[in-house]
Amino acid sequence: MMAWTPLTHLLLPASPAEADVPVADEPLLTRGEFAHACLSAAGALRASPLRRVALWFEDAALMATALLACWRAGVVAVLPGDAQAHTCAALDATVDAWLTDASLPVPADRQRRLAGLHGQPPLAPAELDPSLELVLCTSGSSGEPKHIAKNWRQLMDEVRALQEQWPDARTPVLGSVSAQHMYGLPFRVLWPLCAGRLLDRLQRIYPEDLQRASLRHPSFTWIASPALLRRLGQRLDWRELRGRLTRIHSSGGELPSDVSDHIEKELGLRPTEIYGSSETGAVAWRRGAEDWRPLPGVAVSVNADGALRVRSPWINAAEEQTADGAELAAGGFRLLGRLDRIVKIEEKRISLPMLERALARHPYVTEARLGAIAGAPRLAALVALSAKGLHTLRNRGRKALVGELRAHLGAIFGSLAVPRTWRFFPQLPSNAQGKLPRREFEAAAGPRPLMPQAVELPGAADNERRYTLEIPYDLAHFAGHFPTAPVVPGAAQISWAMSLAQRDLHPGLRFAGMEVLKFQRLLRPGDIASLALKWDASKRKLHFAFTLDGAPCSSGRIVEGDLQ
Repeated sequence: MMAWTPLTHLLLPASPAEADVPVADEPLLTRGEFAHACLSAAGALRASPLRRVALWFEDAALMATALLACWRAGVVAVLPGDAQAHTCAALDATVDAWLTDASLPVPADRQRRLAGLHGQPPLAPAELDPSLELVLCTSGSSGEPKHIAKNWRQLMDEVRALQEQWPDARTPVLGSVSAQHMYGLPFRVLWPLCAGRLLDRLQRIYPEDLQRASLRHPSFTWIASPALLRRLGQRLDWRELRGRLTRIHSSGGELPSDVSDHIEKELGLRPTEIYGSSETGAVAWRRGAEDWRPLPGVAVSVNADGALRVRSPWINAAEEQTADGAELAAGGFRLLGRLDRIVKIEEKRISLPMLERALARHPYVTEARLGAIAGAPRLAALVALSAKGLHTLRNRGRKALVGELRAHLGAIFGSLAVPRTWRFFPQLPSNAQGKLPRREFEAAAGPRPLMPQAVELPGAADNERRYTLEIPYDLAHFAGHFPTAPVVPGAAQISWAMSLAQRDLHPGLRFAGMEVLKFQRLLRPGDIASLALKWDASKRKLHFAFTLDGAPCSSGRIVEGDLQ
């Protein structure tokens, strides 16, 4: 295990023993190889006309290489919050080029690969200048994304504070959050680099993938979001993880207490929540229902409006004032909700956090997010249903469920505060950082889905595919089928099989008829079904079979037709 290395010293010559310390695996990257790659890329960047470059990497080790190469070369690195077309288009006009390991929705001649940065001698090892800047982009959860300039000294101070708070951290680091964000960047990349801890290259979005990648190590740490931790449920082998998962960090939103309690029960380990933002970086931490405790070097106060004010060496003075209501406590502070989420409907001011907290108190609800949609006169509600809520949806129908929730809110706040649009989920939607930007909120509140997300399972033969499908609570096909007991129509199941086969198995598939069609068991909201597809090229038929907990739901053969 290496001693602590300040960020500014990462490209200085290392001792032979330190040079062999792994930075990442699969494929293996040692510290010596990492420094050489950074200095080689820096030499090419210094010789180029590029002075402001956007970085988007799915591989965290390549992200670290690109970041330090830009830093050594004096190039400003800009980190977008996502790689969606509208984000890339807006940012593209502000940068000279993109460094990436992905295929981005910007012109191909604007994209560069690290492997293509060659032809110039590497820059010499040197101590890095902490006054140089990089730019991070917010997720847009409270409006349009913002560009936040930070100097490297601020990031150096922040990761040092993390090490002071948790000096016992020794294990490899894996995460479900993006390294592009002001939570993932220090926790998944910069802190492990300085501490000599192995970092996992890929963002592990699914619990099963995170567990599978983790168990190749004797012990490990998770950098997660509440969105992932809420999905753990029965998808993990808790016995395999217990005693090997040494710490879980969670940030991006409040972790529900029942989720924290469940994880502690199963693992003997309670997640450590991190409070902060892109503007402030990490501010404080807590476990369970404790008060928030500031990190070393952080001081907090409350202004005259009851909003939390934060001071630390890694926060710009203009960002010290937050919009979070808070009250100070002996060991730190308690958060009381956002003060800037106020909407006006028919001249009445309505606090969205108050509505969300009231809705979450209903036994049908675990979490809710409310907001106004552009051009709409009333609110929309995204609701994560409890087990009781799902039971009501499945057995009494959507209309009865919405009616009870409307009556609950209306009795407290009046009719103007009752949402007009309702969408239901197992957990609230979120992006890779565990946030719900406004654009994604409006998409989730828009048209109801026509099919579930299909997660392909490995190990199938070339002419076969297998999927897991979680039936959406708000599937559009449930409308009228049936009002008090929603079920997936058979026609929809056939359509899903066709669509996935055309996408992944046989693109030219054209429907000409059905054979041996059977429907044996209903598919309902929240069911987690399996779908098996097999293409028989000799007979030009697609075999499909939906199952639920191993029992058959529907099956048949789709006959391919000829072009007319």
